[in-house]
Amino acid sequence: MKLTPIDKTRYRRHLNLVFVGCALVLAALSLAISQLLIRVFPSPDGGHFHWNLLGVVAGALILGGGLSRLRHHPFLAEVVYVWELKQQLNKISRKLRRIEAAARQGDRNAMLALQFSYAGSRQLWQLDDNTIVMDELAAKQAELDQLAERHGLVLNADDYDPRLLERF
Repeated sequence: MKLTPIDKTRYRRHLNLVFVGCALVLAALSLAISQLLIRVFPSPDGGHFHWNLLGVVAGALILGGGLSRLRHHPFLAEVVYVWELKQQLNKISRKLRRIEAAARQGDRNAMLALQFSYAGSRQLWQLDDNTIVMDELAAKQAELDQLAERHGLVLNADDYDPRLLERF
């Protein structure tokens, strides 16, 4: 995965529209499906909880399938990119202790994973206006830069490949 610049305003606008659209579509599908099920299979006691639940589940599945088919649409490009970036950062953070230990030993792949993690986190936090921990991130980046210099390495987040994590 490569880090790409994202227009923050466009990303925020599209993300909000996707959230609102998903909520409206889920509500409409859930109501329509559960009402259809209630009409086709009426309950003599008037309890329709199971049909309502099935309507919500079916609506969620249909919505998920629709989003999956539309994920390559240009309107969703930024939203999907950020979602995939969050997934990649999560994979790194799950192995962070082993990656940091290997980086201290001079492992170039571990340092690349950390470089990508720091650059991706910086981008993500700027997109979400979460600048509270930027100083901590800058300190970690400086520490990584010193470590790379000590081992004679030049780190570029674009050199990161998710397969590097398989070793950790």
